Amino acid sequence: MSSDKNQSEKPMHHPRNKNRERYDLNALTAAIPQLSAYVTPNKFGDASVDFSNPVAVKLLNKALLHHYYGITNWEFPDENLCPPIPGRADYVHHIADLLCESNFGRMPKGKKITILDVGVGANCIYPILGVAEYSWNFIGSDVDEKSIASAQHIVAANPLLADKVACRLQNNAASVFYGIVGQDEKIDATICNPPFHASAEDAQKGTQRKVKNLSGKRSKQPELNFAGISNELVYDGGEHAFIHKMISESKQLAKNCYWFTTLVSKQSNLKGIYAALEKLESVQVKTINMGTGNKSTRVVAWSFLSKEEQKAWHIRWKG
Repeated sequence: MSSDKNQSEKPMHHPRNKNRERYDLNALTAAIPQLSAYVTPNKFGDASVDFSNPVAVKLLNKALLHHYYGITNWEFPDENLCPPIPGRADYVHHIADLLCESNFGRMPKGKKITILDVGVGANCIYPILGVAEYSWNFIGSDVDEKSIASAQHIVAANPLLADKVACRLQNNAASVFYGIVGQDEKIDATICNPPFHASAEDAQKGTQRKVKNLSGKRSKQPELNFAGISNELVYDGGEHAFIHKMISESKQLAKNCYWFTTLVSKQSNLKGIYAALEKLESVQVKTINMGTGNKSTRVVAWSFLSKEEQKAWHIRWKG
């Protein structure tokens, strides 16, 4: 097993991220006029959005998708997760770099590339960004029927996504890849933002900390500023258990996928992840650090393909 466990030392937004600089609030409020009601001066006197307000956060992200990515219809239930676009875009760009490195420095784009988003969610954010930036094809899986229906609605409502995103319901909540990836199907990379919390109580405590950090106030029943229903945030055993389940199933689909990847929020989970991948005899393991300011995360990527199998994959990309 070869590894590259510290690709970058200083987390910051990816160079191709459209939101590396301060938000252009004039452009964003022009895209979504309702956002202007939530733009106020911060303590430094600069125009800013109240990130502790879930309505403001959702409108901001709608404006980002409209202005930068051409997505004019992004509607989903308020109880579902509303993701921060810049961070999600970083993940997509790093996956593009990973594929580029695996393709002798040539960026694989277009319909030759298929990405599986494990837990696509009601917001369908990774397929949106991947299609907008690289014209990849996507499969989005989820255990929740309503989330799949919402994602399908977003796809249908935006011509950019037409014929590029297939949403598949995972009927077995105990499985990650089984029942989603066909026996002869080829996936170039998987992406996943796994459930972070082990229980609803842990999720509530995490929300209280987030609201306190954003607003300086503590609430007994805080609203989730990035929302998120239970199956998006909670899994028995938390992030650790979900990722280890994913790793276990990935071995059985070793020849179906070039790169398996997942976000890992807790650095303390890395040691166990590396050990599990070594035990299953993964051929390559990479860790990509991401994040800005005080928040950091990372992507762990692994592959079981031999050198000869990688060469055959490259020929498929060329064809």
